[in-house]
Amino acid sequence: MTSPLPLAATGIKGLDNILGGGLAPNRLYLVEGMPGSGKTTLAFQFLLQGVQRGEPVLYVTLSETDEEIRAVADSHGWSLDGVAIRELIPAEESLDPQEQYTVFHPSEVELSDTTRRILDGVEKIKPARLVLDSLSELRLLAGNPLRYRRQILALKRFFAGRRCTVLLLDDLTAADHDLQVQSIAHGALLLEHAVPDFGGMRRRLRVTKYRGSDFRGGFHDYAIRRGGLEVYPRLIAAEHRQESSRERLKSGLSGLDQLLGGGLERGSSTLIQGAAGTGKSTLTGLFCARAAERGEHAALFIFDESTNTMFSRLDGLSIPLRKQVELGRISVQQVDPAELSPGEFVHSIRRTVEDNHSRIVVIDSLNGYLNSMPDEKFLIVQLHELLTYLGQQGVATVLVAAHHGLIGGHMSAPVDASYLADAVLLLRYFEADGEVRQAISVIKMRGGDHERTIREFSMKAGRVTIGEPLRDYHGVLTGVPEKKSKP
Repeated sequence: MTSPLPLAATGIKGLDNILGGGLAPNRLYLVEGMPGSGKTTLAFQFLLQGVQRGEPVLYVTLSETDEEIRAVADSHGWSLDGVAIRELIPAEESLDPQEQYTVFHPSEVELSDTTRRILDGVEKIKPARLVLDSLSELRLLAGNPLRYRRQILALKRFFAGRRCTVLLLDDLTAADHDLQVQSIAHGALLLEHAVPDFGGMRRRLRVTKYRGSDFRGGFHDYAIRRGGLEVYPRLIAAEHRQESSRERLKSGLSGLDQLLGGGLERGSSTLIQGAAGTGKSTLTGLFCARAAERGEHAALFIFDESTNTMFSRLDGLSIPLRKQVELGRISVQQVDPAELSPGEFVHSIRRTVEDNHSRIVVIDSLNGYLNSMPDEKFLIVQLHELLTYLGQQGVATVLVAAHHGLIGGHMSAPVDASYLADAVLLLRYFEADGEVRQAISVIKMRGGDHERTIREFSMKAGRVTIGEPLRDYHGVLTGVPEKKSKP
C-alpha cells in the first residue's frame, strides 16, 4: 500500500491549521471572494511557499498586468524570484476595429486561444503549483454555462496527470453565484469582508468544501497585514482538554485572600464587578504583580485605560507592575477597540498562554470588549468558549465589568456574565459617617468555601488595604447603610 503524499502547505499558518495541515497535492481548488478580499495575496503566499520548498510555480493572470502584480508583491515586501508569471490579458491592438471578429463569435476564438496559451505555459514550466486568476474572464469567454463547465472539466483532467496543485481564483462578479466550479473542485474556500458601522474592515473565511478531509468548519476571522494574510482559527475548547492544578494564587493581602478562600484558583475565572473608580483594575494589577514575583507570567488586555495611566496609578499604590513589565514577566496589550475582530483577540490570548505560558490573564474590561464589537453576534458564546479553554490550560482568568451608575440599588452591568464566571467579586461605594467609602465582598464561588462577610476596601496613603468585616452596618450593598445600634 502506497503512503499518502505529504500535504501542500499554503504558507499561512492559521489556514493550514484549519485545513488539517494543508492542501492535498495534485488537486484543483477554488478560492472565492469579492474584489479586495485577499484572494491574490493568499495565492502568492501559496506560490511562495512552493518556492521555499524548491518547487516550480506558475501564476497565470487574465486580468492584471505584470506591473500591477509586482506592485502587490512590493507592498508585502515579497520577492517574486522563482515565481513564473504569464500575463494573458488582451493586447492593446485588440482595440483596433480592424482586429474585431466579424465571422466568428469572440468566445469561439479567444477561449480556445487563451486555453492553448495556458496549456503551453504549463507544458513548458511543469509547475508543481499553479494559480489561475481569475475565472470570471474564462466565464465571460465561454459565453454559456455548458461550455464553461466543460472547459473547467477539461482543465481538471489536464492537470490531473501532471502532478500539479491548482488554485482557481473567482471574484464573484457574476450576477448569480455560480456553483459549477464548486462541484468540480476538490476543495473550495470562501473569503468575505464587511464594513461595520464604525471601525476597520472585518474579514472572515470559511472552507465550504474539502473532500476526504476533517477540516475545521465554520467562519474564521483573518486580517491582511504587510507580509500577507493572518488567519485566526476559531477556538474549539474541546480540542484542548487537559487536567490542571487547583492551586490557590494569593494576592498578598490577607483580607482579600480570606474573602476568596485562599486566593484565585488556577483554572478558574473570576469576575470583578463594581462602579467606576472602586478599584477593580487595581486588584487585577495586584494579582498580576504577585504572580510575577512568584516567577509566573501574567498578561493584561486593557480596553479602557492607557498603559501610562495604569502604571502611574499603580506606582502610587506601591504595586510594582511597571517593573515586572520591564522585566518581561508581565505583558500588557492595549487593545484598539475600532480595529479589533473577535478572532484576532482570542488568538492574542491563545498566543500569550501557549508561547509565554501565562498563568493569569486579565480582560479589562468586558464593557470595552462588548462595545468594541457592537455588530458582532455570539460574543458571549465565544467568551464562554475562551474561558473554558483557559480553564483547561490551568490559567486563572480575571474579567472586569463596570456597573452603570455609582451608588444605590439601580446599578446594572452591561451584560450578565456572572453565570460564566466561577467566582464573582463585588465592589461597591457606600456612605457612612459623612464619607464615601468602598466595600468588597465575594458573592459567588463554585466548588470552594469563601468568606461571606463584607469588608471595607481602601486605596490611600500609597497602599491598598482590606479592613475588618463591616459588622456594625447593615444594608451596605444598597449604598446607604444603617449603623446598628449598640445593645
